[in-house]
Amino acid sequence: MRQLLLRFRPTDALQWVFLGFLGLLLLGGALAGLLQQPALLLPALAVLAGVLVLAEWRWLYYGLFLTLPFTLEIPLVGGFRMDVASEPFMLALTACVPLALLLGPGHLRQLLPREWRHPLLLLPLLLIAWATFDIIFSVDKLKSVKYVLAKVWYYVPFMVGTLLVVRRPADFWRVATCYVGAATVQMLFWVIPRHAPHGFSFGAVNGAVLPFFRNHVIYAAMLSQLLPLATGLASQATKRWQRKAWYWAAGILFFGLLTSYTRASWLAIPAAGFYYVVLRWRLTRLLLVGFAAAVVGTAVFFVQEDNFMRFAPDYEKTIWHGDDFGAHLASTYKFQDVSGMERVYRWVAAAQMIADKPLTGSGPSTFYPEYKRHTITGFRTYVSANPERSTTHNYFLLMLAEQGVPGFVLFCILLSSALLTAERLYHRSATRPEIQRIVLAVALSLVIIIFHLFLNELIEVDKVGSLFLVGLAVLIRAGSWLREDDSSTSTVGVLPGQPQRVGAPAE
Repeated sequence: MRQLLLRFRPTDALQWVFLGFLGLLLLGGALAGLLQQPALLLPALAVLAGVLVLAEWRWLYYGLFLTLPFTLEIPLVGGFRMDVASEPFMLALTACVPLALLLGPGHLRQLLPREWRHPLLLLPLLLIAWATFDIIFSVDKLKSVKYVLAKVWYYVPFMVGTLLVVRRPADFWRVATCYVGAATVQMLFWVIPRHAPHGFSFGAVNGAVLPFFRNHVIYAAMLSQLLPLATGLASQATKRWQRKAWYWAAGILFFGLLTSYTRASWLAIPAAGFYYVVLRWRLTRLLLVGFAAAVVGTAVFFVQEDNFMRFAPDYEKTIWHGDDFGAHLASTYKFQDVSGMERVYRWVAAAQMIADKPLTGSGPSTFYPEYKRHTITGFRTYVSANPERSTTHNYFLLMLAEQGVPGFVLFCILLSSALLTAERLYHRSATRPEIQRIVLAVALSLVIIIFHLFLNELIEVDKVGSLFLVGLAVLIRAGSWLREDDSSTSTVGVLPGQPQRVGAPAE
């Protein structure tokens, strides 16, 4: 009898886990039956779910992008908010990714040494480190701590997780398929049916995109950043029907962008087209230097002799024009558009905050309501009460106001490094079109996101910030692909140590 029992004794960790699960299941089932409480089965099911997630955590990663367009923002206690289902996915991945990195084959060597040292990976870590240090000087330490924690569960899944998932070019297009496909389905079966009965009017667009988007601005930003991915999916498709399907998807996204009536997102598309020319002609350095000089010159002009006061709006004429989009466009260049002039109101307040605390700022995620102590009445508009608690509508000013000059400089270096890296990789991959297409799609998406940062702070939104971080990670990985020996086409875009599929064509 003893020998028989010894044969059933677990001999490795997996068998012990299974035995523990079986014990929990039997105990939970017995108690659930006796006490008529089905919830007592949850611990055993939680163990099962945990094992499955740890074994195949990449499904969580792809699931995150499949559900991203459908994420809802829900209020929590203490004035905080959570994006569901994206943030629960991110939290789960924040646990799974480090475990996969530490326990997976090769451990930390799953990322190449040069990838660990890459500026596009180190600079975000420095930004988190500075934000953590800046908590000491924050006017609201609880908000700043939450900001840093949120950055961690953004950076771990979308940067480190992407580097673990995207091992080959085909992996990137799989991620793009999830996000672009989900957004297209959302357009076809939610937004268009709700917007069409109103004639796709300007006044109805906010209602059509609820509850998945707080407003049409976030909706349009998501669509615009996905357009380069949709066209990239079409260009890399090997079958005619796939190419047509992705071009149709791009057309649907573009139609959604047009009927979003969002001026910043409209302008972001030609801005991306302009950057494509800059990229082709290797003019990124010249563009960055010229733009920096223009920004400094403009700042000096506004500061000298209080020139900024000349742009104070007329309170009575700066109004909301309802459903009349033509009036909105006309009021923009007359400086009588309430949304535009409210931005100026916040920018002036941000400038006052920067002057007050140039080195440390007010602390991460503290612009609201701190800015209200620094406003100038002459720039006030009808919507200055700000019940939605929005911030500067300019991410660069937000960084300066909240995290001071060090945070701002680090962020600008990160953006410059990303654009310069994209230009270098684009030309190095001229003989590898399967990589060049990825670099181009990522670069154009990044430019569209950066363009939005001058008028919004959407990099803090899950639907936009996610793709920004994925883009940085993919540029890191593309550099690794290009360093590999391309003597055989069967190894194009595959990292060292990655098993090859026998007889499979190059991807």
